[in-house]
Amino acid sequence: MKVGIIGAGFVGSTTAYTLVLKSLASEIVLIDLNEAKAEAEALDVLHAAALNSPCKVHRGEFSDLKDANVVIICADAQPPLANAASDTLENNKAIMKKIVPEIVKFAPSSIILVATNPVDIITKIVLDFSQFPKDRVIGTGTVLDSARFRAILAEELNIAPHSIHAYVMGEHGTSALPSWSTATIGGEKILSYANRIGKPISEDRQKQIALEIVESVSKINRSKKSTYYGISAAIAKIIEAIAKNQKADLTVSTLQEDVYGIKNICISLPTIIDRTGAHQSLLPDLSSEEAWALKNSAQIMGKYNN
Repeated sequence: MKVGIIGAGFVGSTTAYTLVLKSLASEIVLIDLNEAKAEAEALDVLHAAALNSPCKVHRGEFSDLKDANVVIICADAQPPLANAASDTLENNKAIMKKIVPEIVKFAPSSIILVATNPVDIITKIVLDFSQFPKDRVIGTGTVLDSARFRAILAEELNIAPHSIHAYVMGEHGTSALPSWSTATIGGEKILSYANRIGKPISEDRQKQIALEIVESVSKINRSKKSTYYGISAAIAKIIEAIAKNQKADLTVSTLQEDVYGIKNICISLPTIIDRTGAHQSLLPDLSSEEAWALKNSAQIMGKYNN
């Protein structure tokens, strides 16, 4: 599978490395305004590929996206350009305005995977700019948030994370919804299991965990200035579902025509991913409180449709 990555910063380069380690691509094209940086990162990843599995890794131009199966957008406004969240959005919107027409021109049959923040809003912008079918424009959404939720529960209950089924839905941001009512292990509700083994998760602890999920980025950034391992693994998980036609359910951000009356927004719900893109979003049976929280998250995203 041929993969294009636009943006050779921490996220883009770590994503290329992760895809090589997981043998998910036969060719990776790294594109960046800083051509020397893209060249160096491509060469470094190419050397890693030589120790793992055959993969052609190289710096490229937009024209090199021809025949790409997936194009991953990791390009982001640099911190000095963004003094507030609104600055970040406007700067990244301007970047998309330049990038997306090039993807449409050279890779018109590709799936676009958006990792640039604010990811739900940028995913909608990319969809609008590209005019691609909605199943071929996917945001990384809350795939990483859901992984963080499972990681915390795994520590809390001494269970392997992959054995826990738990989702974070809604916005990839402060209004994200960790769903406790649908979280299970072996078919048993996670809260019931926690009570049964003598490790109850109180409502206060549930609120604390929700804060840990959304504030983990800030915590990491305070010490190392950027997060890239987690999001690169999340991107690779989505790419794997596409490459292997897994029909896996992942909480990606896609266009939802109606979420509790909020129309035409990009937001994260469990969604089936296969080689042709994102299909069949699911709406889990939430508690009334969670349904309200998801609607609130949808309303926040809906404000950016105007």
